[in-house]
Amino acid sequence: MKLNDILREVPYIKADGDLNIDIQGLHYDSRKVTPNSVFFCIEGFKVDGHEFAGSAVSKGASVVVLRRDIPLPYDVTKVFVEDVRHSMALFASAFYGHPSDELTLIGVTGTNGKTTITYMIKSILEKSGEAVGVIGTITNMIGKDVLPSEHTTPESVDLQALLKEMENRGVGKVAMEVSSHSLSLDRVIGCNFDVGIFTNLTQDHLDFHGTLENYLKAKAKLFDLSKTGVINIDDKSGQIILEGIKGKSITYGIDNHADVMAENINITAKGSEFDLCILNKDKVHISLNIPGDFSVYNALASAAACHAVGVPTQDIKDGLENLQGVPGRFELLNINTPYSVIVDYAHTPDGLKNILETARNITEGRLITLFGCGGDRDAKKRPIMGEMAGKFSDLCIVTSDNPRTEEPMAIIKDILPGIDRTGCPYVVIENRREAISYALKHAQPGDVVILAGKGHETYQILKDRTIHFDEKEIVSELLGRDTE
Repeated sequence: MKLNDILREVPYIKADGDLNIDIQGLHYDSRKVTPNSVFFCIEGFKVDGHEFAGSAVSKGASVVVLRRDIPLPYDVTKVFVEDVRHSMALFASAFYGHPSDELTLIGVTGTNGKTTITYMIKSILEKSGEAVGVIGTITNMIGKDVLPSEHTTPESVDLQALLKEMENRGVGKVAMEVSSHSLSLDRVIGCNFDVGIFTNLTQDHLDFHGTLENYLKAKAKLFDLSKTGVINIDDKSGQIILEGIKGKSITYGIDNHADVMAENINITAKGSEFDLCILNKDKVHISLNIPGDFSVYNALASAAACHAVGVPTQDIKDGLENLQGVPGRFELLNINTPYSVIVDYAHTPDGLKNILETARNITEGRLITLFGCGGDRDAKKRPIMGEMAGKFSDLCIVTSDNPRTEEPMAIIKDILPGIDRTGCPYVVIENRREAISYALKHAQPGDVVILAGKGHETYQILKDRTIHFDEKEIVSELLGRDTE
């Protein structure tokens, strides 16, 4: 593709050099540059891409997109822009032929529920005969093919390439997690969403956004890019977002009157049952294989989004009921013990509250909660997490999560005041594997053990390295049996 064809769609300040050149690739990582490509000088939080432009040119970049001038060989074309990240997203969309225009794209944002909703939507759409793509935290999927996922929402260049690959391979509809980081960093600029879903907003990522108000503003950006907004009307932040939507909207909820509602809800240890009501016309009974009120909300969001893109109600019912579960989301391990072990990704106060409330209702004995908090992330939520765990648990085991560059015991000390406020007994075991061993050894018949925070993750990020750490494997090893 010619550079000047791309620049017809991308605002820029000025360009120095040949614009009538063929572009063969787009890169923001100088280590991955290929010949005849564009290199974007992204000013990141730790490094400045301008410092790596020379290396990118030496590997074959013929165009450099930058915000400030730097010395480069005379035959390299420089394109000056106000915001390199924003421009990169527009470049990527144009370079790959605007793939989102050819797809039905459903984006999901919110603090909790994003992953489960994308899996629910995938199950529904497949029941209706669609080839479906998924982009998200656990993995990326093109139909049945599974691809690795490094970010909840990929960088714009990688995202547009993935959407183009989906288009080329016959995918018609895509369910995509849209993180607040990706919205703040313009990764999804150039994407045209047929539906945007807002789940909820509770405290998280304040290390990045600073305030809840900024966090909400980031989430709200999705709906400027969406033809239809699907909004949780029971969430106060959802009500704020709804007021700002200029296009179509569909509301869902349980407590407040909404376009899509759940009635006659019954939560058991095996799942959740309710009557799904759509626009006061269609009503069907749903039997989910995932317990919890939060699962009902996720199902309502999925049903509303699929209804918005024309999926029949019967296919919505069949798709929801066909989903057996989501990896690392309230996942009950098959371990054949007199106690239960549930693995969940909950790493926010509200997420932990949701799973513990559900677990509390299905626990005959004690509820034992093992958890920690991630390092280099919002520290303010740590005592709140402790308080949530202590409020609903009979025993807390406080351990390490992904400490990253922080000292694990310093993180744990931030958590403990919250537990202390509840009076719940607890033990501190810094080593997470040893903590899991302790939980299993002390669990009694009828107890439920929650391993919270890691979920689907198969690694642990330490200060100096990342190690393999799969909690399902560890439980299997400690018990000397298969958890599958």
